[in-house]
Amino acid sequence: MTVRTAPALRAPTTPQPPPDVQGGSHLGDRLFLGAARGSSLLITGLIASIGLFLLWRAAPALANNTGGVWGFLTYRGDWNTQDPQAMTFGIANLLLVTVTISAVALALAMPVALGIALYLTCYAPARAKGVLGWLVDILAAVPSIVYGLWGAMVLGPALGPAFEKLHSVLGGVPLFAHYANSPAFATSRTMLTGGIVLAIMILPIIAATAREVFAHTPKGHIESALALGATRWEVVKLTVLPFGRTGFVSGAMLGLGRALGETMALYLVVSPSSAFRGSLFDGGTTFATAIANAAPEFNDNLKAGAYIAAGLVLFIVTFAVNAAARAIVTRSTR
Repeated sequence: MTVRTAPALRAPTTPQPPPDVQGGSHLGDRLFLGAARGSSLLITGLIASIGLFLLWRAAPALANNTGGVWGFLTYRGDWNTQDPQAMTFGIANLLLVTVTISAVALALAMPVALGIALYLTCYAPARAKGVLGWLVDILAAVPSIVYGLWGAMVLGPALGPAFEKLHSVLGGVPLFAHYANSPAFATSRTMLTGGIVLAIMILPIIAATAREVFAHTPKGHIESALALGATRWEVVKLTVLPFGRTGFVSGAMLGLGRALGETMALYLVVSPSSAFRGSLFDGGTTFATAIANAAPEFNDNLKAGAYIAAGLVLFIVTFAVNAAARAIVTRSTR
């Protein structure tokens, strides 16, 4: 009697890639890998070199500052760099004004941009999507000086009566107080006007980024929700918004990055002031406008170093904003 034994079981083998691409041995793969790695190192080196340059040029001015580095961070008085031996300057007011105007712009732009992105993705007719999307994209290409001229010549005067009514109702609130010694309220060149202009500037960036992410929501999720009887708004709430939340946040941070460094529009729209009193109806000076106003002093390395130090802080703040956005996006995708 012959006993037949079953053949030994073998573990399934994983298909191997062709020899020319296995392990990146192909010449084209190695060249592409080297180019990609070199590009990343180049960008990192450029950013690091910019930061080191700003620190190197700012160090002499910070050493001659009356309050030193701590005074530079906390001083809220007038900027005085005329006496090289007793320079007095600080970025506390510049930081507060920059953050306030950017926060107003972001608060105004984000809801509108979200509505535009959702309409173009989920509600607009097919023929209208292309035209409206093109109009939104073209707004991002408008130069900032055009926004500044429009804000100073058209928007500011038009907002004057609205500011008067708002002040009459909320004048007791410090955020909407009016200071008699500030010309900003009379001319409508206020931080609130600057925030509105910046909101219009960053609106297309946020809307375009969010629209591109919302458009890539898996069709299966949308069709499943519709098959279960969900309304259009329920589909948006349960599928589109959760999928595109990270893209919307990323677009908002991109817009905030532009708002923090905007120069010409705010130079034309907001009345300059060295003080910060916490009112949106007051003028102010941001990092960028302070540096632009001081351009005639740049022929003196020591005076220029004071403004380069301010630029260094703006550089760090921008990095912090981008890092926070990256952390939010990473945590949302887990």
